[in-house]
Amino acid sequence: MTELPQTPAALEGVRVLDLSRVLAGPWASQNLGDLGADIVKVESLDGDDTRLWGPPFCEPEGGRPADAAYYTACNRNKRSVCIDFSRPEGAALVRELAAGADIVIENFKVGGLAKYGLDYASLRKVNPGIVYCSVTGFGQSGPYASRAGYDFLIQGMAGLMSITGLPDGAPGGGPVKVGVAVCDLFTGMYATVAILAALRHRERTGEGQHIDCSLFDTQVAMLANQASNWLVGGMNPGRMGNSHPNLVPYATYPVSDGHVIIAVGNDRQFGKLCAVLGAPELATDPRFAVPSARVANRGALEDALRAKLAGFTRARIIAALEAAGVPCGPINGVSEVFTEPHALARGVEVALERPEGHEIRTVAFPAKLSATPATYRIAPPVLGADTRAVLSGLLGRPEAEIERLVAEGVVA
Repeated sequence: MTELPQTPAALEGVRVLDLSRVLAGPWASQNLGDLGADIVKVESLDGDDTRLWGPPFCEPEGGRPADAAYYTACNRNKRSVCIDFSRPEGAALVRELAAGADIVIENFKVGGLAKYGLDYASLRKVNPGIVYCSVTGFGQSGPYASRAGYDFLIQGMAGLMSITGLPDGAPGGGPVKVGVAVCDLFTGMYATVAILAALRHRERTGEGQHIDCSLFDTQVAMLANQASNWLVGGMNPGRMGNSHPNLVPYATYPVSDGHVIIAVGNDRQFGKLCAVLGAPELATDPRFAVPSARVANRGALEDALRAKLAGFTRARIIAALEAAGVPCGPINGVSEVFTEPHALARGVEVALERPEGHEIRTVAFPAKLSATPATYRIAPPVLGADTRAVLSGLLGRPEAEIERLVAEGVVA
């Protein structure tokens, strides 16, 4: 039987010059790489900061120091090129790479790349169709534009920590950051969407553009319903621990051997919950009969539910609620996530092998595309793994010139 040709990846033929480091920018470029784009990651001779953000660390390879696991989270499907573009010859190499790229992603301070001729205004002269995405803490304009913006700081300034954690006065009360750098990650996702939109615009018009993505703006957007509660209803949200401002019951609840999550979103589910708990009268009690009443009488309802749930084990109540169609589940540790039968069935883990033979386990691209699925071609590369190949293959530099550049510390 004749084998049908494989469908090209969605972004096959798109080249990204990735000048970003740490998390938000690299998260965006990894998304594009998973969808088939060719990512050329330009690093300083010291490398991306996150290569040192451990422990834990990978096995050292090729005479290079070991990379931190943090780095491997967002640098799959990339080629690593070391260029010191603070030097004129290095900056010229990067400009030449930009001339052949479709996309540039950078996360330097506002105006920081202009002195190297690597800002948008400079690069659009050599590549008018370039899609140039700048990722910063506070954006390219406004009174805070010059400030450095780390995820933790933005979680506080953009409102997330004001709604995360237990209320003041409760044991352990106070603002708490989320356990991963969600402002960085959300910004990387918005940057990905914006870049794809800009590529579509270029397809129609031939025109490139500058994209200004900031962690601050992104986190304000991701306040979602909490922002609307304030903008529409004048309700200034506060910290509620694991409770929900608009839904009850929607929280963690103690059982005889731990905790479970119960997330009821409508009256039908609430009625089924009450039936499973042997308390059908709660569903018809006027204090709890509709969502707004349940919110108004949160304390009384949750006291009643806790009293009923105390007699169940975690496994028993989860099985009963699942059978009844009531959303519920355990609170897994990270190690337990990767042994969940559903996680195994969905293929959430992807192992990639570096040329030296060491395997690196990574988390799969989560969206399942039926025609152009994500592909996993390159393990997170060691520092400078592709410098010579890129300089010779993309820029046509002869071996003798590359050796000179290495000897002079322009590249590595």
